Amino acid sequence: MIDKRIYFFTALATTLVIALTADGSQPNVLLIVSEDNGPEIGCYGDPYARTPNIDRLAEEGILFRNAYVPQAGCSQSRASFFTGLYPHQHGQIGLATWGFRLYHDTTPNLPRILKNNGYRTGLIGKLHINPASAFPFDLHEISTANFQRNGLADYAKTAKEFIHASEKPFFLSVNYPDAHDPWIRQVDGLPQNPQNRDDVTPMAFMGVDSPAFRDLVADYYNCMSRLDSMIGDLLQILEESGKGENTIVIYIGDHGADMLRSKRTCYEGGLRIPMIMRWCGQVTPHICNKLVSTLDIMPTVLDATGVEQVAGLPGKTLRPLFHGQPVSWREHFFAEYHTHAAAPNFFPQRCVRNGQYKLIESLLPDTIHPDYEKTIAKLQKDYDDQDYAGSFDIPAMIASALPEVRKAYALMRQPPRFQLYDLQDDPYEFKNLADLPEYSNVLEDLKQRLTDWRLKTNDPLLDPEKLERLKQEVQLVKKKSDGKKHTWRYPEYLME
Repeated sequence: MIDKRIYFFTALATTLVIALTADGSQPNVLLIVSEDNGPEIGCYGDPYARTPNIDRLAEEGILFRNAYVPQAGCSQSRASFFTGLYPHQHGQIGLATWGFRLYHDTTPNLPRILKNNGYRTGLIGKLHINPASAFPFDLHEISTANFQRNGLADYAKTAKEFIHASEKPFFLSVNYPDAHDPWIRQVDGLPQNPQNRDDVTPMAFMGVDSPAFRDLVADYYNCMSRLDSMIGDLLQILEESGKGENTIVIYIGDHGADMLRSKRTCYEGGLRIPMIMRWCGQVTPHICNKLVSTLDIMPTVLDATGVEQVAGLPGKTLRPLFHGQPVSWREHFFAEYHTHAAAPNFFPQRCVRNGQYKLIESLLPDTIHPDYEKTIAKLQKDYDDQDYAGSFDIPAMIASALPEVRKAYALMRQPPRFQLYDLQDDPYEFKNLADLPEYSNVLEDLKQRLTDWRLKTNDPLLDPEKLERLKQEVQLVKKKSDGKKHTWRYPEYLME
């Protein structure tokens, strides 16, 4: 069982132990986070991505090919990589803008621990976790989501000022608004040569296509290109500062794209992300196929900076993987979903995958998933808000897809208790195998592993009464304005 003392552990209890760099100094840490994108990047094999700067970063470090987030939502994912805990452990189970929050303000988090061990701490871009006071950054600039992409040059300018401000080691997290919707084609001349519908096709995990849909997808890739340019500017500033060789650079996406069968789901399109790590002299450049998680970031950084680990974290330090040597590693990855906003998205799920198979359990089986129609309506609005020539009909697009794809969308709209997929044969999760007798042993094995994980990590939704109480509370809140005013009780009863 996870040690519940971690919820009350303060960073004051951590102590500096040893420096790990060759010259005896502690390494800096630069954590780069992008919004709402999966591995639609050149170095991950995407044929439409124009991402030379991220590709170069991957050539100089480790590209983690099988990297995942524990929940495909902004606040939930960010709270997890800063605390090293699953959402059902830290409490940020929905968006901060709807009032969801951590169970405890005192939950240990990476910036607080590093700050109390002599690091300067900076955040550029949104935090998106409640309460913000639990994350005592020395600097927090451009604190809004900035989805309109105002003042994009300020990200690099602010980072330069912070990096040059002192010779003390720093932890800096830079959070960019791309590739969150609206997918804006060009901002401040970026990208220089935008792609259009003739240059792309939709991501394969959606299984659908149309000329109109390609308009949206093209501008998603334009956002990725702009993101790449901004990351290039940031890395150049780091190199010009003379601190590049003593800086651990980590790049991740916070979860998959806000398209179909991705964000706000337990499908691969929502959970699988890009994750790249560079540390000169400490990392051998290579591609790593091990199952890794953003939960591994906190123990890795604490290990690399010589700071004592927090007891009971579910993640693992990635240092054994730094040189590509054969090592015993995680054989199963676990993730979850609760809600995003509130009533419009509430549909709790849990999932587990191994090297071949993936199991998704829906905790409210055989009911209509409220986010299904919401996602379609949102994409329709995204299209209508742009100056595209044509019409966009998502239901018609799904109706004209292959039979297995149509069946997958019907299953997504009203999921059964269990979905089982063979990710080697069916990487985009179109064929549910859960009811086939020949897969019964696989199904039972993953069901047991999922239950064991939920018990080990104190998943409160194992209790039917708590699940029902959370359902009733969340479904009362239908608007963002109501969520901000609502006094959420779940941090009390879920942790009883």
